[in-house]
Amino acid sequence: MIRIVIAEDQEMLLGAIGSLLNLEEDMEVVGLAGNGEEALSLVHRLQPDVCIMDIEMPEKSGLEAAEALKSFECKVIILTTFARNGYFRRAIKADVQGYLLKDSPSEELACSIRSIMEGKRIYSPELMDDDSGENERKMELLETPAHGQNKNETSYRQSFGAVRRYFSTIMDKMRLPTA
Repeated sequence: MIRIVIAEDQEMLLGAIGSLLNLEEDMEVVGLAGNGEEALSLVHRLQPDVCIMDIEMPEKSGLEAAEALKSFECKVIILTTFARNGYFRRAIKADVQGYLLKDSPSEELACSIRSIMEGKRIYSPELMDDDSGENERKMELLETPAHGQNKNETSYRQSFGAVRRYFSTIMDKMRLPTA
C-alpha cells in the first residue's frame, strides 16, 4: 500500500484529490494539509511514501517544503497549474521526483505515483523552463512518452506546454496571480 500525504490550500481540491487517490486499490491517503508547514509536520509524524504538494501555499510553498524534505525518505510530487520561470530548476534542485500539472487526468497522477515508487522521475514537459540550462536532461526525459501516451500525443502536449509557458510568462510580467 502506497501511503500518501497531500498538501493543497484549496479545500475542495484537497478533498477531491484525496478521494480520487483513495479509490485506487494500492493507495491510501493518510494525511491532508492546508499549507507547507502542516505538510512537513504530517510527513515527519506519519512517514508516508509520497507527499503531493501544491507549489504555491501559505506559510511554506511546496518548493520550500520539498527542499526541507530533500534528505527525508518520502518522495515528493509537486502539482501546479502554470509554469513559472525558475520553478522547474528549483524543483530539480529540491530533488522532487514528480513535477506535474493539476489539470492532468487523475489516472495520470495515479500512474505517475506508481512510476515514482518504482524509482522513476516524472516531469510534465509543459512545466520545464526554456532557460533551465538542462537541455540534454530535458531531451532524455522527453524521449520516453508518459505512461499510455504515443509520440503524437507527447508532441501535442509539448506544443501545448509551450503555449502554457508563454501565457505564464505574460502573466508573470503583468504580475497577475495564476496559481
